[in-house]
Amino acid sequence: MELVNALELLQINAVSKGWVDSVWDAEFVDAEPLGPALEENTSGKGTDVFRQVYKRLLPFSSDEQGNVQNVWMVLGESGIPIKTLVAVLSYYILGGKSTTATVEQRLKALQAASVYLLLLKVPGSVANQVFHQVLFEASIEIILKCWPKESGKKRKKETAKSSQGDARCGKRAKPARKDQEEMDLDEDDEEDHEGEMFFSAQDLVKLRNEIETLVKTLLGFLKTFSLKDRPQSVENCIRIFTELTNFEPVVGEISFSGDAYSLETLPELGFHGLWLLCLSHGEGNECLRRVFHRLLYVILMMRKGEMTKPSLLVISQAVVATRNYAISFVCHVVDQKKEAALPVLKILLQHICHQMVEKTEYRTHGAQAVSRLLAKVPNTEYATFIKWLFAYSIKTKVAYRMFALDVAMALLEQSERDPDSLVPAELGTFLTHRFLVQNLLFGRRSDISPTVRAHALHCLSRCLELDSPNTTKCVQELFSASKCLIQRSTVSLQYCSSTQKTALPFKTIENTNAKILVITDAFAFNTAQETMGVLKRRVSDSKTNVRKAAIEAIASLLKHSVIMCSEENLTLLSERCRDPAVSVKKKALQCLTDLLVACPDRSLVQVAWLRGVIVVVVDSESSVQEKALECLDMVIIEHIKARRTFEDTAQKLAWDLLELLCDQCRDLRCRYFSKAFILWSQQKKFTSSFVNSLITHTKSSHSTPAWMLLSKVAGSCPSLHYETILDGWEKMIASKKMDVNTSCHIMSVMGDVASHLNEDTRHRVIEDLMTLLKCCEMPLEVIHAGVDTLCRLCRAENTEENLNKHCGELVSICESYLSSVILNERGAENLNEDMVVKHLYTLGTASLHCPSQVGKRVFLLVQSVLTSSVELLTEGTKELPATQPLSQFKPTSMPTVVRAQAVATLGKLCLQHENLANRCVPAFARELEVGQELAVRSNVVVVLCDLCVRYTNTVTRYIPNISACLRDPEGSIREKALIMLTNLLQEEFVKWKDSLFFRYVAVLVDPDPEIASLCEYCLLDRLLKKNPLMFSQHFIECIFHFNSYNNHKKYNKFPQTDGEKARFSLKGAQNKVKRFKIYKFLLEHFTDEQRFNTTSRISKEVLAGFVDGELPLDADGAELLADTFDVLSLREMKLSSMTAQDGADEPQDEQAAVVKVIQKKLVSQVQKKNFIENVIPIVIALKSMLEEERSPVLRHLMGYLQVTTQDYRNELKEVFAADEQLAAELEFNLRLYEQHQQEEPLTSFILSKTDEAPASVAPPVAASPAPASAQGFNPLLPPGSAPHPTTPSDPSR
Repeated sequence: MELVNALELLQINAVSKGWVDSVWDAEFVDAEPLGPALEENTSGKGTDVFRQVYKRLLPFSSDEQGNVQNVWMVLGESGIPIKTLVAVLSYYILGGKSTTATVEQRLKALQAASVYLLLLKVPGSVANQVFHQVLFEASIEIILKCWPKESGKKRKKETAKSSQGDARCGKRAKPARKDQEEMDLDEDDEEDHEGEMFFSAQDLVKLRNEIETLVKTLLGFLKTFSLKDRPQSVENCIRIFTELTNFEPVVGEISFSGDAYSLETLPELGFHGLWLLCLSHGEGNECLRRVFHRLLYVILMMRKGEMTKPSLLVISQAVVATRNYAISFVCHVVDQKKEAALPVLKILLQHICHQMVEKTEYRTHGAQAVSRLLAKVPNTEYATFIKWLFAYSIKTKVAYRMFALDVAMALLEQSERDPDSLVPAELGTFLTHRFLVQNLLFGRRSDISPTVRAHALHCLSRCLELDSPNTTKCVQELFSASKCLIQRSTVSLQYCSSTQKTALPFKTIENTNAKILVITDAFAFNTAQETMGVLKRRVSDSKTNVRKAAIEAIASLLKHSVIMCSEENLTLLSERCRDPAVSVKKKALQCLTDLLVACPDRSLVQVAWLRGVIVVVVDSESSVQEKALECLDMVIIEHIKARRTFEDTAQKLAWDLLELLCDQCRDLRCRYFSKAFILWSQQKKFTSSFVNSLITHTKSSHSTPAWMLLSKVAGSCPSLHYETILDGWEKMIASKKMDVNTSCHIMSVMGDVASHLNEDTRHRVIEDLMTLLKCCEMPLEVIHAGVDTLCRLCRAENTEENLNKHCGELVSICESYLSSVILNERGAENLNEDMVVKHLYTLGTASLHCPSQVGKRVFLLVQSVLTSSVELLTEGTKELPATQPLSQFKPTSMPTVVRAQAVATLGKLCLQHENLANRCVPAFARELEVGQELAVRSNVVVVLCDLCVRYTNTVTRYIPNISACLRDPEGSIREKALIMLTNLLQEEFVKWKDSLFFRYVAVLVDPDPEIASLCEYCLLDRLLKKNPLMFSQHFIECIFHFNSYNNHKKYNKFPQTDGEKARFSLKGAQNKVKRFKIYKFLLEHFTDEQRFNTTSRISKEVLAGFVDGELPLDADGAELLADTFDVLSLREMKLSSMTAQDGADEPQDEQAAVVKVIQKKLVSQVQKKNFIENVIPIVIALKSMLEEERSPVLRHLMGYLQVTTQDYRNELKEVFAADEQLAAELEFNLRLYEQHQQEEPLTSFILSKTDEAPASVAPPVAASPAPASAQGFNPLLPPGSAPHPTTPSDPSR
């Protein structure tokens, strides 16, 4: 009777039959108000009414109760209609669904739903027509409806920024569920009403507890009541339980077994509900499939609406935890259901792969999920999935190929599986780690997408870091001399992936349905060199991220001794420190440093590190400078400690590097290493204690590098141990056999501390130094350091008198010695070549500091070394003609080395005396033309370029003489001229005038690859950044210049001698490869705007010139015209936005993808309009002319049209409306090409062209195309391959 008393509190009998009938007729979708009296009566009793009903009804729902059927009899005897009770419960349930419902309404709704579900659990509920599907689903839906949408873990990020977030949560949630008609409601009134909503912490606790009760009641109902015949109800239950898995945080592990009433958290109850549904609420695996489908999005960390596309969740600790629980639950289901769950698990794994997005963090979590789930499957199913994954890894969608690599890496972290007797022989190979490494990972090394190529190389380097010797062995096999069989895949280009617009049906995904043709064949790498060739091409890849990944891979291979630490391999890393891209430079610096720390005892690694890191200290990008300084500080400076008996590995490495800088790598010391210390000094990095600690090493076995380092830092600290420094000076003076490097460093240190010495000490040091310099017996390096130190010692006294005195004395001594040699009739017979050179060097160095002490006699003496001493010194001799070369005045008996030093000394004298420079510059220039001595001409190049800085107007007219050296027979002259001209151009002492640009770019085809590579670096990294229009401004004239065509009124009209024309000419079929290498290099660095404008200019200025008769169609004109058509046919001439290949990187954002499509279409329309209006009329006219002349250029014209019209395949008649016959010919040729393409197997689009020579970066990969004239016009050649030259296929692919 207690149940009846509790129900009377609801005043069931007071409810009218008409109201009840209306509720049932509406099928519990809506209900009229219950009535003011009943509402007030229930409201007055609060939520205790339903709590009492639930408590009294609970014993009747238990199977342990004696006669559970009595509940229906009791209700009947008490006059409480079941139909009315259900209607009343539905009224309160519906009342809590509104977003504006109060806390009390929500609590009543939850309690009413609990009572209803408990009533359903009582046996006989079906017979008494208590169950109604709409009301049942409303009762479980109230679990989510009553909870504030942005409370707890589901709260949006924006609400956390305001204390009123909970108050506004209803306002924000409701518009998202409004229909279009509801959008017309008065939003102001709605916001005012909803603004009053507020949920305190106590309110939320009450709601949460009632939700827990309702969920437990639902679980009890599902244990006794089957929903097998109600799939929609099952689907809703799955959705509710899935939402509960992320309802609140769980401390510790979740239990997926046990009694529901023993579970305490809502996520645990949610998973328990999913498990109940998997057991008996569906035919076969249907319910399990639905559960896994819903959990798919939890594992992918997505939110899936009923009719909306899945959207990514922001990755947080709660989202990741829920994902981990979902994976554990799937593993639990597989453990329990075993073989029955494997087909559905396979579907789940496939859909994780197919719905993965191209975001690194999501991919990483997804790969871990696949790895954990695959651990639960037997070997046969595992091998089958890996086979499927391999086919998946060569699909056209970039995200698929990226995720396949991540899955392979996650699987490699697991132990390798041993094949058993149940695994078919053809699947055995898929169980091994070797297949994952050599086929899945290394197989994507040449993917068409730069992102995939880079990720494959990154994964390859990660393999070596795994704690799996088997994986390392698989990588070593790739680079060993033995053959390594690779599965190669060929994929039909006809397949083009499209973005998935709707959710995939949750069923098995067969790769054969994707129209992918997989052909496996034996692809062997016979030698380690061939495998390394792939990595070398990736290091020079046109894409920045690929080069970074290749650098990382090579560093890892070297670190783990997979490949030899040879000079060639290490150079790949050190050269990338000078890469055009900032991020690549930083990556190379970091990898080199990591390799050095891992292999501190390898001298080749030490040298490579020095040559890579120190050079970058002068980089133009400040962040790269900072990275280089950081590496130097970490490896060298930090480990300079006070002298002690024991040195750890890091200290030994630091001193070994400094030793190399003093010996093998001393060329890096002056400019690059010194620059580092200049920057550190500005930061006041060096303290007195550091420098004094360094001084202690000057008396150790590290004395030479210690003095070298001290010479860099001594000037930064005022308080030093000067006694030790002076002891080193006196030891150097007393020594009869001086070390050149140490002596130079000691002198430099003395100059640094000059201002801190007392007067007596300073005078004593000056006397000692003058004694050394007067004898001129020291090496040239020591003489230079000595003169520099002398100047600093003299300037420390704040007077120029002593400097003029001492330097003037040195000039006089040198003048006297040279006079004795040159004026003496027998001086040349007893000539001491070394002494003459040293006196000339001392004279030139000292004269820079005392120009007033240098007389005309000195000028004549130095000049006489280059000519005849007697004639120059004869009294009354006329002034020397300035137009003659020094070597033509009169033959001289002086050796070449003396004459070369005389040129350098004369150049120094010219720097201080302009009149002398005006006389000597023409002679220097003439010497470059007719001189034969290599050392003399080399010094003349340096002198002229130095004088150009000082006397720009005077020397500029002789720049053609200097640029002519770019084609000198001697490589050292070409290299020096290139470097010196680059410096002048960069500092704008010289402009791109006349033929300078064309001579400069001709170095791109220098026979020495190192000089050609240096030219590319100078053009891209030094000059193009300063003048981005440089290439496009000169490109058209390049075609005229390199074809030696002079009949145009504007182009190639600058003055040149016949000898210069012949030297720089690239005319003729034999030089076509060289010409096109230059053309392609320039075009590769055009912008799309420059390509478009250049194409238009070529049509108007070149092609139109032949049509109008301005340019004669003779033999030279035919060669020029053929080159022009071949240039227009180049792939590099096409707009980059129009040449994107299938399978390359695509925008993952849908809006960005739409913008890209619209942009491409717009560009295509503009290009088409320009082609029809400006190009086609000229080309048609030219075609008629060439047909009349029967010119061989016609095949070049047709090849150009075939390439160009490929973009307008379906519009040929419209484009060529003026020449229908031409349109028909092109249509026929393209049809033949397509037929030929279908008959032959296609090269994999994923491997196509990416293993060929990439876009040029330093160092470049030279191409070797065949001349177009040898190819002819062949309609079966693919568009873009004829008639212009192409890069040949690489056999190592």
